[in-house]
Amino acid sequence: MNNSELLDIVYSDNKIVVVNKPSGLLSVPGRGPENQDCVVTRVQKMFPDCRKFPTVHRLDMDTSGLLVLGLTARAVRELVEQFQLRQVKKKYEALLEGILKEDRGIIKMAFRLDPYNRPYQVFDPIHGKLGVTHWRKLGIENGMTRVEFTPLTGRTHQLRVHSAHPQGLGFPIAGDRLYGTGTAPGQLKLHARYLSFTHPKTKEVLEFDIPPLF
Repeated sequence: MNNSELLDIVYSDNKIVVVNKPSGLLSVPGRGPENQDCVVTRVQKMFPDCRKFPTVHRLDMDTSGLLVLGLTARAVRELVEQFQLRQVKKKYEALLEGILKEDRGIIKMAFRLDPYNRPYQVFDPIHGKLGVTHWRKLGIENGMTRVEFTPLTGRTHQLRVHSAHPQGLGFPIAGDRLYGTGTAPGQLKLHARYLSFTHPKTKEVLEFDIPPLF
């Protein structure tokens, strides 16, 4: 197995695997042979007993950070239920292209997919689904704001839309190719830093905290 097929394994046992996904790598296989390299296929190569569909949740291709996968059907089922019941705790860290004046707040904003410009999401208070995000300013760096996000919902591109849209914070996440000024994969300064959930077998509460590289 070459280095391009390896993953940063944060934790593993015979039921689950927790990885620190790099920015620019897909969480699950995409369409076409050129989009098969992803977290799932790499985990399956590293853990031969992994089931065919180990996905519990996803991170955008350009988002880095903590991702848990289930090696067995029961582990996947129980972890998915924890996500659905919002029993999983998640925190993200990001750099925004601008300086926020406020120190913290809550964003409540509805949005939906633009079917003519997939996967772009658009603000829609009538037909969109509500996304709720708590945020806290961590500091100012070179004209950018470092922010901690705690999403209470898990909508597609939620943190990216809540950051960039005027109804949210009004500043895109640095390196965002869809909602900001990013130009290539792997530039997005958004990292899933903290993840806490209950182990599906032992029932122990597991906590992981991996700082971003940016």
